[in-house]
Amino acid sequence: MRKAFVLLVGFLAICTSREAKAQDAQFSQFYAAPLYINPAFTGASQFTRFGVNYRSQWPNLQASFETFSFYADHYIDRYNSGIGLIVTTDREGQEGLTSTNIGFSYAYQLQLTENLVFRPGVQYSLFSRNAAFQNLVFTNQINTITGEIDRTITDPAIIAGQDLQSNFGDISVGGVLYSRRLFLGVALQHITEPNQSLLDGDEFSVLPARLTIHGGYKIDLRSGGLRNDLTYTLKERSITPVFQYKEQGPFSQLDIGAFLHLEPINFGLQYRGLPYKQFEDFPNHESLIFSLGVTTNNFNIGYSFDYTLSKLTINAGGAHEFSLSYIIDFSKPQITPRSRWRIPCPKN
Repeated sequence: MRKAFVLLVGFLAICTSREAKAQDAQFSQFYAAPLYINPAFTGASQFTRFGVNYRSQWPNLQASFETFSFYADHYIDRYNSGIGLIVTTDREGQEGLTSTNIGFSYAYQLQLTENLVFRPGVQYSLFSRNAAFQNLVFTNQINTITGEIDRTITDPAIIAGQDLQSNFGDISVGGVLYSRRLFLGVALQHITEPNQSLLDGDEFSVLPARLTIHGGYKIDLRSGGLRNDLTYTLKERSITPVFQYKEQGPFSQLDIGAFLHLEPINFGLQYRGLPYKQFEDFPNHESLIFSLGVTTNNFNIGYSFDYTLSKLTINAGGAHEFSLSYIIDFSKPQITPRSRWRIPCPKN
């Protein structure tokens, strides 16, 4: 147990030693976006897994956000290793700022004790960012007499000679410690803090490091009826309290809640906010997140809605999120049950 503590503290030290400065896209169903939250989850299903995530935030506003992510990973039992791929596209606001990244991840599974497993992971990503500034209005496009806008005029200080595109590489690391009931992880994305500026020359815009700490504890309830298969096993009944803390630059955020799994149905309720971190004397309550999902054999589907509590109000449309995942079992019968432990995260 001491070895496990030292490993986890080591990862925390690495992740908190960097000074962070903008925000990445987020998923309320973070447990259903494993490779996005932490590369250590690569291969954590112990099988071959495919998944997609989609989020539409503030759909009633022009400055809305849309995020789509696809991932695939595979566990190689012979080498205690997981390999994975994730592709994420994020569109931000009226200016059409779009970011696409392709990440390649690896994780190693280390059996610390009879009941404790540690997984370190790493991810290398390639980013491409571009913006449609033609959707914006600059001061020199406005006729000060008539008030008319001439979009044929562009701001030479911003547009002229610029390709409005940025390409760069990035590295992320993470670790997760888990048993049959408990899981605790930490990750640091963008440890190189690359320049993401769309402008040439001396312009420099750092993509700040993002620290994520997450965890949960699965509590088994009284089992349900028999499953409708030939296993003659009882349906799972459990509740899993979870949390996720994120920090990136000057921004920080806490998600905390619980998920009830009454096989095959899943219910979730989370609170997002940091009440102690007030802004202009207003409490920092961001949203309540309601989740509903279904698990059938190796297929998971989930939906969540963010009900806005902040000054933005529900008129912005909150946020809608969907997740899908499918697991394929290519394992051999002689593989021992212990090597097939899954991290006790909530069901999708």
